[in-house]
Amino acid sequence: MTEAARPRALPLAWRALRRDLRAGELRLLLVAVLLAVAALTSVGFFADRLQGALARDALQLLGGDVVVASDNATPAAFVRQAEDLGLRHASTLGFPTMARADDAHGGAARLVALKGVEPGYPLRGRLQVADAPGQPGRPTDAIPAPGEVWVDAALVAALGLAPGDALLLGDARLTIARIVTLEPDRGAGFANFAPRVLVNAQDLPSTGLVQPASRITWRFAVAGEPNAARRFADWAQAEAARPEVRGVRVESLDSGQPEMRQTLDRAQKFLNLVALLAALLAAVAVALAARSFAARHLDGAALLRVLGAPQRTIARAYALEFFAVGLIGSLLGVLLGWAVHHAFVLLLAGLVASDLPAATLAPAALGVGVGLALLAAFGLPPVLQLARVPALRVLRRDLAGPRPASLLVLAAGLAGFGALLLLLAGDAKLGAIAVGGFAGAALLFAALAWLAVRALARLVPETRAPRWLLLATRQLAARPVQAVVQVTSLALGLLALVLLVLLRTDLIASWQRATPASAPNRFVINILPEQAVDFRARLAAAGVAEYDWYPMFRGRLVAINGREVRLEDYADGRARRLVDREFNLSHTAQPPVHNRISAGAWRAGEAGAVSVEDGIAKTLGLRLGDTLRFDIGGILSEARITSLRHVDWGSMRANFFVLYPLAEMPDMPLTYLAAYRAPERWPPQPAPAPGTPPRAGAAGQGGAPGGGSAAFDNALVHDFPNITNVDLSATLAQVQGVLSQVIRAVEFLFVFTLAAGLAVLFAAIAGSREARARELAVMRALGASGQLLRQVQRAELAGVGLLAGLLASSVALAVGWLLARQVFDFEWNAPLWVPLAGALAGAALALAAGWWALREVLRRPVVQTLREASA
Repeated sequence: MTEAARPRALPLAWRALRRDLRAGELRLLLVAVLLAVAALTSVGFFADRLQGALARDALQLLGGDVVVASDNATPAAFVRQAEDLGLRHASTLGFPTMARADDAHGGAARLVALKGVEPGYPLRGRLQVADAPGQPGRPTDAIPAPGEVWVDAALVAALGLAPGDALLLGDARLTIARIVTLEPDRGAGFANFAPRVLVNAQDLPSTGLVQPASRITWRFAVAGEPNAARRFADWAQAEAARPEVRGVRVESLDSGQPEMRQTLDRAQKFLNLVALLAALLAAVAVALAARSFAARHLDGAALLRVLGAPQRTIARAYALEFFAVGLIGSLLGVLLGWAVHHAFVLLLAGLVASDLPAATLAPAALGVGVGLALLAAFGLPPVLQLARVPALRVLRRDLAGPRPASLLVLAAGLAGFGALLLLLAGDAKLGAIAVGGFAGAALLFAALAWLAVRALARLVPETRAPRWLLLATRQLAARPVQAVVQVTSLALGLLALVLLVLLRTDLIASWQRATPASAPNRFVINILPEQAVDFRARLAAAGVAEYDWYPMFRGRLVAINGREVRLEDYADGRARRLVDREFNLSHTAQPPVHNRISAGAWRAGEAGAVSVEDGIAKTLGLRLGDTLRFDIGGILSEARITSLRHVDWGSMRANFFVLYPLAEMPDMPLTYLAAYRAPERWPPQPAPAPGTPPRAGAAGQGGAPGGGSAAFDNALVHDFPNITNVDLSATLAQVQGVLSQVIRAVEFLFVFTLAAGLAVLFAAIAGSREARARELAVMRALGASGQLLRQVQRAELAGVGLLAGLLASSVALAVGWLLARQVFDFEWNAPLWVPLAGALAGAALALAAGWWALREVLRRPVVQTLREASA
């Protein structure tokens, strides 16, 4: 054949692509690539937009680009530096104090969070105010005028006031002018749970509340050109780290702490895990489909060699065909991922803003890259072998086996794909455990499957076994490589499915246990010791039977192992803030039921011992056996760390950094803290007689006059005026709403992995369809009945599924334990029945996939099958 007459790669690839697409040869490859890319890009698009929104909204939460918070007036050097860099700036100061109504309105008092503001506040975000409680808020660029205050609606309701009435703050009498509906930089903490009162900074001196001993926080916010803001942040961080600068911390976008971080981090990690496992399963499906594709095209490749096509042309043609398949599947996957990420936004409505910024092209580029890498790593190695098929293949069908070059391509592709998945995981431990566990499981499954196949002949004797069982085992033993591939593939698919089912169940259960419907919605602090008996009696009379009750006292950490604690010893900003403030301490004979002892041992009544939360221990470099010295109101207390506790700070329960394992500490100047769920009816009402219609508003919060939780709160504050009662109902409802939304999003993406797992099951069974067809045709030609062959087929599929399910679920327990403890940080209770259930599920799925993939094999005429096999 002349050079001009030889087939060229591009036209050959185009014709092959059209033919194989029409024949359905590439259908499974397209589905596998599409699922992997869609799973990864849907999470990628959502994370990309969410990150953009956080970058935008976090500045509003700060109130500026950079904020310098201090315990005293902002040092003049920070103000000069901001002005030198051309940055706008505004200062605020805030502290808790008492506000009261005048005598004409009852003279009631309430703890409030007072904030003095200057013109220009806030630098980022906008205040929203209303003219009266219950009205919708409107944005404003103004601040309270001198002589005015803007307040939360909860304050006017608690004091029985209305806009236009007077509010007494210290020595000043100010007029309520507006209702604050949104304060962008409010923050968290007990002080900020109290109703907000905004005043003009010019009015603060007249109140007489700012005194040298007042516990005030000054916040100096700057905003302007991004480079200038970064330069100011770097300078401010260095300045705050100087030993002579005390009580100053710098807050910026990078140091922000998003609300409910633990829950959202867990959800993001689980979504990443689902996407990773979908990609890994797709890789298995692609490898199986490419192997079947190569097996079906061996004769066609040999014919091309007979017609004079060189190896290089054939290799290029198949590479171009697979590149086109990968590109088509990737682009379709990107489009599907784009659509799916909108479902995430809808499912998480309320948790994330609906006006998220547009996504960048990075997730789309990554998706296309993953799709092409998927085919390059797992699809090309078996297909490239087609270029090496000798022309004699048309006469001798025993020719053409694996080539070392393809193995090198496979190794390089596996390494590249694994590195890409580790990068996409976003968490080193998550990526290492998922990818490493998957690779290790594949090797383990292959080795155990090989041993099981080799043992079949001994386990099933020829003399006593039923014919269908004997034939099924002998078929598996006759093609051990194919059996190992099937078992390994099925086990990998089932591993991902079992792992996700177990993790999803336990993860969601841990979230729901942390914030159950009965979680406390009231935190009361500053209960005096002489009030403890009466306060607890009041809770019992209201029907509050279960509640957290802890003594609380404040202490400053002054020495570790006898060495004085100095601020300059810590470079980490959080560590510096912790040692520069007083801790809330407590004591209890028994550890809190919602805390887990992560190291050491809790010994009730042990003197000179403390238990420390493991997070703060890591931040401060504390270890078991270290001795801590606290200054508690002038009383020095020294104790040794005997245990570390893991605390779930999102549990809505009373938690402490440091606990003494003692029932009594009579010398400590303490108050008490109570956390409980407020009664829905107050005062308690007898049940209505049968047939009596309920009174309007008799149930629920607010209810009839004087009824509900609000009435109980007012009664407590009236009888114990010194307490601080924090209503967390709205916060708890938000947390539980967020959890339900996150759970829906997790379950939605879970469908992708289920689909990918089913694709693997189908590919593993369908890959042996032609070989099974030939074997069954031979047995039918020798007189085997259709019923016997169906029994053989079912026994073989069920056995492969049982073995794969048993292996997969056993390994899933180990990998799940690692992920739960090392990545998701929750307790893992491995159900002992999982291996048995996994084996049965594997058998059922294998039978179902086998019926679907092989349903026409027994109906195919014997002559047709044998003719095709000998062609």
